[in-house]
Amino acid sequence: MTSSTNPEENNSRFELKTVLETTRMLLESRSKDFILQNLLLIIMGKLLVPKAGILLFDNKTGLYTLSKIKGSFNFEQNDTVDLAFSKTNKSKSHVTYDMCQDNVPNLISDMDGSIFFNLRTVNRHIGYLFISKKAVDKPIQQSELEFIESLSIISSAAIANSEMFDELKATNQNLDHRIHELNTLFDLSKEFNLLVDREKISRIFKFALLGQLFVRSFFLLYKNTDSVEVLASSNLSNPILDSTAVSIFELTENVVEVNTNLADSFPLLKQNDIAALIEISIQNKKIAVIGVGKRANNKPFTDSDFNFLRSLSNLAIISIQKTYLLEERIEKERIEEELSIAKAIQDGLLPNPIPAVDGLDLSAITLSSSQVGGDYFDIAQTPDSNYVFAIADVTGKGYPAALLMANLQSMLHVLLPVDITLATATERINNLIFKNTPSDKFITFFWGKFLKDKKIFRYVNAGHNPPLHLPKNSTQFQEMDKGGLLLGALQTMTPYHETDIPLQKDDIVVLYTDGVNEAQNPDGDEEFGEDRLKECILKYRDRSAQYIQDQIIRKVNEFTRGHQFDDLTLLIFKVS
Repeated sequence: MTSSTNPEENNSRFELKTVLETTRMLLESRSKDFILQNLLLIIMGKLLVPKAGILLFDNKTGLYTLSKIKGSFNFEQNDTVDLAFSKTNKSKSHVTYDMCQDNVPNLISDMDGSIFFNLRTVNRHIGYLFISKKAVDKPIQQSELEFIESLSIISSAAIANSEMFDELKATNQNLDHRIHELNTLFDLSKEFNLLVDREKISRIFKFALLGQLFVRSFFLLYKNTDSVEVLASSNLSNPILDSTAVSIFELTENVVEVNTNLADSFPLLKQNDIAALIEISIQNKKIAVIGVGKRANNKPFTDSDFNFLRSLSNLAIISIQKTYLLEERIEKERIEEELSIAKAIQDGLLPNPIPAVDGLDLSAITLSSSQVGGDYFDIAQTPDSNYVFAIADVTGKGYPAALLMANLQSMLHVLLPVDITLATATERINNLIFKNTPSDKFITFFWGKFLKDKKIFRYVNAGHNPPLHLPKNSTQFQEMDKGGLLLGALQTMTPYHETDIPLQKDDIVVLYTDGVNEAQNPDGDEEFGEDRLKECILKYRDRSAQYIQDQIIRKVNEFTRGHQFDDLTLLIFKVS
């Protein structure tokens, strides 16, 4: 018994077997290129067509890319075309050339008789598989169309899977890259935290840019107070001028890619192939700008690269700021130490302890608004066993005032042993100060000599707040305002005058600087004034000089609520 063979049945079995084997092979493959290559080879081998190709659709551009071609064409692989017919035929399983020849671009106009098979999934159009006429002069049969359509459906799923795999692979690679960047930033942050040398921080920053992003040329501009300085740079053809640094810093916002216009405005950017300028902000305040050159591998910068640049720059800048703060702290400690030494020296120039003077109950104090001040008082014995009392206020505060005060003190002590009058000595002091100090520096000065045997106080006032004399059994103060000009303003042209005041038991004399009467309330709209000072003296006139002094200081502190704006000095004596 002989069996009969049906050619169509055998052909159908072969096609089914081919479809099944192709399905397994394509679906197991993760390579898009492998899928496209084998799809074309199977179809061309099965149908004996000399030309075939695959067009993949790009959703962003709306164009098709010739991703894979076999045979001789008048176009090349990776060319892009616009298939106008696809806009109305994406739902059809295949489109013949005759149906769309008016809408086929010139690029594939030699495809007369070709068929375009739709590559699609359930919810996405992937592109087209197109084949030419058969090499033999035979039309494509219906079964062959069905075979190709089946392969197209299978290939579409395989292409979608491969693209999904590529996306996952790219996502994982990007994630690995980000993890690597985070590890790098973490390691660098530990390294930066250990450094206090700006040069070493800049060097590590440079190596990180080279190692991570392959950036060879860069500069980092940093705004420090009112200036913009170059913190770090590498491979620049010329140094960055201050004016250029300021202009680049001001124009940069977020990320600025360097175009032709910007490069023409700043030749420095063009000469060094600077590709982008990135703003660096900390707590929403722009503090730096980094300019980076093109990468050694010629890859463009991505948003991820710019974020890494910002993070890396932030770490470097914070570490560099730390070095500035450390230097400022060291400098501050040095200045404070010098101020402490200066204060100790200045305190040493003042009488300590306050000497005991026969016939007087004496008290004196100076309170500086800063560590060193320009107020001065002195109590010194003269060769004739009498005592000189002096008080002065130098313009300004701090070191200059303290130095001028020290000069005054030395001049006074040099002149004490000299047998001259207070008026003549004042004249000499004035001329020396005028000659040896700037024109904007001067001293208000008062001094007097207590002649204990005669109970006389002889004084000269050189522009100082008039000391107050409160006689016994009187409520009226006498102001000691006779003398002459303040010291250092002009060379002596008119002689200074001495004035004698007789003293009796329980008389009070109060010498003070303007830190007392000009002390201001917290609002700054009212001064302590002489009336409050006199009221306090009258209230406590029966108490000791020390007690009167303490009460004046207490009243001033209450008035100012503890805010001392100027040096304050008091010298009080009460005749006993």
